[in-house]
Amino acid sequence: MGGLSGLVSSTLPVIVFVPANSLFELTVAIWAALAVALGVTIWRLAKRTPIQPAISGFFGVGICAFIAYRTGDAKGYFLFGIYTSLVYGAVFVLSIVARWPLVGVVWGYLNGGGTSWRSNRRSVYAYDIATLAWAVVFGARYLVQSQLYDSDQTGWLAVARIGMGWPLTGVALLVTFWAVRRADRASAA
Repeated sequence: MGGLSGLVSSTLPVIVFVPANSLFELTVAIWAALAVALGVTIWRLAKRTPIQPAISGFFGVGICAFIAYRTGDAKGYFLFGIYTSLVYGAVFVLSIVARWPLVGVVWGYLNGGGTSWRSNRRSVYAYDIATLAWAVVFGARYLVQSQLYDSDQTGWLAVARIGMGWPLTGVALLVTFWAVRRADRASAA
């Protein structure tokens, strides 16, 4: 997920965008966020580290900046992330309802185990829990940030985006780690 440098790289454009908008105007804030995202990309090139996360981040900032420009409002910068959280949360919930918990599907693909875990109820249950943890993270992000968006709290929206980003992802990763270990033990038994 990029480690500490990924954390810094993903939050810098947001940290620059909100104050630039408050001190200057929306256009300056948009260009400042894009400049920071471009700077991160150039920095990663210079360090000869993988550039794919920086390019993806630059395009993400570009989409957010475009939405802010089109809406004419700084809070539009956060709209893409808000609705992305809603979609991700729905996909995770639907995968549980369909009895194909997404964490199990992804883990089976990554470790070469395929879908053999589906024959073990304890494994499916463990993956349900991990998938539910991700659904709760995305659902909480959507609920909190959409409320802040609706009440025109752009500064708090930035705080929520950062605060609900990596910390909640860390909690979901811990639950996922626990569930994968439990599911692997159940499948091996």
